Amino acid sequence: MPRSAPYQPLLLRIIHGLSGILVIAAIITGFLVYNTYDRRFGKIPFPQIGDIQGIHGTFALFFLLILPAFALYSFHAGQKRLLQSDSLQQLTQVGKPIWWVSLQRLANTLMLIAAVLAVNSGRMMKEEWLPAGQLHHIWYSLHLCAWVVMVGCVAIHVLMSTKVGGAPLLLSMFSWKFRPEDSPAKWSSRFRTWLTSLQTNFGAGMNNFIQNNFYLKIIEVIVLGGILTAFVLPVFFPGSES
Repeated sequence: MPRSAPYQPLLLRIIHGLSGILVIAAIITGFLVYNTYDRRFGKIPFPQIGDIQGIHGTFALFFLLILPAFALYSFHAGQKRLLQSDSLQQLTQVGKPIWWVSLQRLANTLMLIAAVLAVNSGRMMKEEWLPAGQLHHIWYSLHLCAWVVMVGCVAIHVLMSTKVGGAPLLLSMFSWKFRPEDSPAKWSSRFRTWLTSLQTNFGAGMNNFIQNNFYLKIIEVIVLGGILTAFVLPVFFPGSES
């Protein structure tokens, strides 16, 4: 029997779609930047594009603007798609369905970490480095490493989504249908309810922080702190690339 299409929350589809487009655009333009100025690990004879660094930086900046919403959604509403307390143990069950799911969760989590590394290292780079052949800067090396990790994680994310959910799961991300309770008109009230609950149950939340998936909570703090750092870096380092 054909699989029924799973339902994806509308907000997830919007944030996921925008983030996906910007990430892929940043990955492609990032490679073109490398292919224009670096080429130490090989090259592809593509025609050069003027101001490719500026184009890459524009996509990266828009991705940074949406990254806080994407990260918050991922760590809360979408936390089941991220690293779980038993994920590493489940990775030993190679070939079983839970192995595929755990691999995808690990890739999703690494993608968030790599995204933070990418935006921070990119903010610290200067536009004149690469045209001048200055490839030795640590921030460029970190940015390059983040690019490699992002490519791998995006590939695993897509492949594992196809493996686990098949075409119905992929198509569900492109559907514009939504349930009445998922209407955009209710987003503000749901956000206020979530915020009130967070403030009211702060003590219980801290206890949950310690006892429930502690490592993922630590990663959340690192990721959200890294995003905040990426926004304030230009204040302290005004000469860095925006």
